[in-house]
Amino acid sequence: MTGQAHSRRTVLTTGATVAGAALGTAALAACSGGPGGEKSPQTSVPKGTRIASLDDLGVGSSMSVTTPDGRKAIVTRTAKDEVTAFSAVCTHQGCTVVPEDSPVLRCPCHNSTFDPVTGAVKGGPADAPLPEIGVAIKGNDIVTA
Repeated sequence: MTGQAHSRRTVLTTGATVAGAALGTAALAACSGGPGGEKSPQTSVPKGTRIASLDDLGVGSSMSVTTPDGRKAIVTRTAKDEVTAFSAVCTHQGCTVVPEDSPVLRCPCHNSTFDPVTGAVKGGPADAPLPEIGVAIKGNDIVTA
């Protein structure tokens, strides 16, 4: 053998290192919310499509809904005749935020918190607000705008 020969241990260690790096890259890409993720606030649902009833949402409260195009959202009723909605997908790593009894939306994965009226970050690690989803009130329904 020459001085250039590789031991079995060197080959296995190098192979494991390369495989681990590839797996880590794939995992980070999956959590990034890149193309195909739910970070975009655009919708293909026609305006006026019902997503909830006002009867299901008291003033000052929030609820989770699924839009007709399958996106997870949070709707908040800010006044008798006013509602807001935001994507329920955390801008940190794509987990689904949930409304709580307290005045915040919380991500159960890493504890980011968001304002249910504005979508703004109230506590990290998320550093971007939740994307807004246009909604309006039509009769007794909350509809896409």
